[in-house]
Amino acid sequence: MDMISVRQAYKRFGSQQVLAGVDLNIRKGETLVIIGGSGAGKSVLLKSMIGLVSLDSGQIFVDGKDIVGLSEKELDPIREKFGMLFQGSALFDSMNVWENVAFTLTENRRMPHSEVDARVKECLELVGLPGIEEKYPAELSGGMKKRVGLARAIAGGPEIILFDEPTTGIDPVMSDAINELIISLHDRLKTTAIAVTHDMKSAAKIGDRMAMLYRGKITRIGTAEEIMNSTDPLLQQFITGSAKGQMQIY
Repeated sequence: MDMISVRQAYKRFGSQQVLAGVDLNIRKGETLVIIGGSGAGKSVLLKSMIGLVSLDSGQIFVDGKDIVGLSEKELDPIREKFGMLFQGSALFDSMNVWENVAFTLTENRRMPHSEVDARVKECLELVGLPGIEEKYPAELSGGMKKRVGLARAIAGGPEIILFDEPTTGIDPVMSDAINELIISLHDRLKTTAIAVTHDMKSAAKIGDRMAMLYRGKITRIGTAEEIMNSTDPLLQQFITGSAKGQMQIY
């Protein structure tokens, strides 16, 4: 069963055709990783799934409902199905950790303070950061910010979690820790997950399947093993990071 289905998605920014007929199905309960070069449209595609970017044409079905063209009010119940870890974590600098993690619960839902507090503490425990509720983002390392961002993403009990470059800006050891956390949370929470990344080590580790976005379309899709072992020249150039020959992927 598909949790998200993208059909003939088109999006242009000025003279740049970013999405040029994307077709993609994401199965319920899987982790799908979308790979591709910088500026390929990975984040645009991801954000279109939650209605943060409006398509020029096409359809996006979330749990069977087409979200394209819906009003903000109509999108609200759809968005409650989602949690999102933004690139750079996107924490509110003026809010402490408790307020950041509780943001969705206090803004969009009427929950008693005691329930919100319990949920915030539970989510921080899940990401390995108990007891830091009073700290502010400026006091946190890059890896800690990622984990707080992840705690915020899961606070509302989402069915779907979106990861926008989850390992960008952190060192390799912390990147691996974030990957392990993504896997453990997925196994524990039984969510559907979609990640976009250019970090092939991360993609291979967390992904059940991988899809290559190239020139506005999904050109290859398969299991992580199939993609990593593919002999396709374009995929191999991207996987190995080779700059030999023409830079076709950018």
